[in-house]
Amino acid sequence: MNHTYPVYTIEAECQDCYKCVRHCPVKAIRVRDGHAAVLPELCVACGKCVEVCPVKAKQVRNDTGRLKRLLAEPAPVYASLAPSWVSEFKNVTPGQLIRALKLLGFAGVSETALGAQLVSAQVAGELDGGKPGLLLSSACPTAVDYIRKYIPRLASNITPVGSPLMAHCRLLRDTFGNDIRVVFVGPCISKKNEADRNPALLNLAITYPELKQLLRENKIEPERLTPEEDDRFIPETAEEGAQYPVEGGMNDTIQFQSRNKRVHYFTLTGLDNLKLALDGLDDIPEDEIIFIETLACPGGCVHGPCTEHDSPGLLERLRVLGKTRYPAAPKRRETAGEIAAAFPEDAVPAPAPGAADVQAALRSIGKTTPEDELNCDGCGYDTCRNFAQALIAGHAEPSMCVSYLKKQAQKKANALLRSMSSGAVIVDKKMQIIECNRNFAKLFGEEILDAFDACPGMAGADLTRIVPFANLFESSLQSGRDIRRDSLKVGKRLFSVNIFNIDPGEVIGGVVFDVTKTELRREQIAARAREVIDRNIATVQEIACRLGEQMADTELLLRSIADDYADDRDLMSDPKDPEQEK
Repeated sequence: MNHTYPVYTIEAECQDCYKCVRHCPVKAIRVRDGHAAVLPELCVACGKCVEVCPVKAKQVRNDTGRLKRLLAEPAPVYASLAPSWVSEFKNVTPGQLIRALKLLGFAGVSETALGAQLVSAQVAGELDGGKPGLLLSSACPTAVDYIRKYIPRLASNITPVGSPLMAHCRLLRDTFGNDIRVVFVGPCISKKNEADRNPALLNLAITYPELKQLLRENKIEPERLTPEEDDRFIPETAEEGAQYPVEGGMNDTIQFQSRNKRVHYFTLTGLDNLKLALDGLDDIPEDEIIFIETLACPGGCVHGPCTEHDSPGLLERLRVLGKTRYPAAPKRRETAGEIAAAFPEDAVPAPAPGAADVQAALRSIGKTTPEDELNCDGCGYDTCRNFAQALIAGHAEPSMCVSYLKKQAQKKANALLRSMSSGAVIVDKKMQIIECNRNFAKLFGEEILDAFDACPGMAGADLTRIVPFANLFESSLQSGRDIRRDSLKVGKRLFSVNIFNIDPGEVIGGVVFDVTKTELRREQIAARAREVIDRNIATVQEIACRLGEQMADTELLLRSIADDYADDRDLMSDPKDPEQEK
C-alpha cells in the first residue's frame, strides 16, 4: 500500500475483479496475488480506477490531516476554489461557502478561475503571434501527463503556459505575499500531483469529499450559514474563467480574447478520445493553426473523479454556465509573476519483449494457436498479446485469464470424472446431460456405452431416455432438495443413487453405483450367518436338553440316597429299645 501517491489500494478490500485494469486507460495497474496496485510511474491520476472500483478498494490520498496542521500554523492560508463548486454545492451561495471555509480557518477564498483567465489571455497572445501548427492546452494536468508519457512526440506542442491553478497560485502570492499558504479545493486528483511537484507555489490540494468531511467533523452546514459583509471572493470575482469546468469553456474564453480568426479550435475530453485523435498524428497541414483543448474527464471538470454526479450532466453544465459572466469587452489580463511553464517528454518505455517470450507467455495460459487468442478483454487487456506482455513485465498473472481458468477447471473436472469408479453425471434443467463419465454410460448397457465412446461426455443427450429413474432427477430439480437412495431396485438390479444440487433449479449432479452384487453378497453372508446361528441354537438347545435329563437323574439319585439315609437314622433312634430308655 503506497499512501504517498494520490491513488492507492486497500489490499484487504481488493476482490481481484480486475475492473480497474479494464478501465484504466494506460494500464497503470499491477496485479499480484490477486490484488491490484497502482503503478505511480505509469499512472496519470485520472481517477478512473477510483470511480469504477465496486468495493472502494481504490482510494484517494486523504490530506485533511495535513490541512489541519497547515491551518494551525501562524501563516494565513488561502483557498483556491475550483469553479465547478457551483455544481457540487448546488444549494449554497458563494457567501455561504466562503463563510464555511473561514470557519474552518482559511484567511480568505479565491477562485481558481482567475488563474484560468490569465492562462486564456496568454494562450490568445500565443495564437495571435504564433506560427501555423498544432497547439495543445496545458490546463488539465492529467491530459498533460498523458501526452508527456504516452504521446511524448507531441509534448513540445503543449502551450508553454502553466495550468490555471499554477497561474492562480502566482496571482495570490503576488497579491498577498509569498509567505502565505495556498490550498486548492476541487474535483481533481491530479491537482495533488501538482501540489507535490510545486510546493513553493501550492502547499496542498484537497478534493470536494475531503472538504465535506471537514465540514461534517466541525458540524458546519454551509446552506444554513449567514454570510458576513466581507464574505466575498478575493481579490475579485472571476468572469469568463468560470466557464473552464465545462468542455469547450477554455476555447470560448480564448476566442473572446484572441484576434486571430484563422485558428481552428477543437475540444477533446476523455483520455480515450485523446488517444484516438492524437495517436499516430504525424502530418499536420503546414498552413493551419490548430488549438486543441484537452481534458481528461468526459464533459470537463464537472465530471471530475471527486464529484458526486448526483444530477444529469446537462444540469451540471448549465449551473456552471449560469454563473459565468463575460465582461463587455476583452480585458488585458496579466500578473507580475511569470506563469510560463515547460513540459518536457517523460516517455514511458514501451514494452518490447521478443517474439519467443510472447509465445512462451501465451503458452503459459494455454494459448498455442492464433485461434486460442480470444481477445475477450476479460483480463482487462485489449488483446491476449497485450496481456502476455503484461505477464512478461510482471504486471499481471495467469489467473487473470478467464478462458484459461475455465479450461483449467474443465480439465480438473474431467480428470475427476474419469478417475471416479462410480458413474457420475451432470444434468441441466431440461434433463439434458452436460457431462458424464464412461462408468455412468457403462451402467446402462452396451448401446449407451457405444454412444459415449462416439461422443465422450454425451453432452446434450436426453437423460430420461437413458436412466430408468430419471424422475428422481426431475424431483430434485423441482424441489431443490438432494436425494439419496441406498438400495433402489430397478428390475433385477439394485442401485445406490445420490442426487445433489449444483445450481438449484438449473443444474444437478448424480453419482450412481450398481450395488446388485454387493447386496447379493450381503444376502449370502446373512443366510450363512442365519444358518450358523440356527445350528448354534440347536446345539445349545440340545446341550440344554441333555443337561436337563442329567439334572433329573441326578436329582432322583440324590433323593433316593437322602431317603435311605433318613430311614437308617429312624431305626437307630427307636424309643422301644430298653437300652435307650435307661
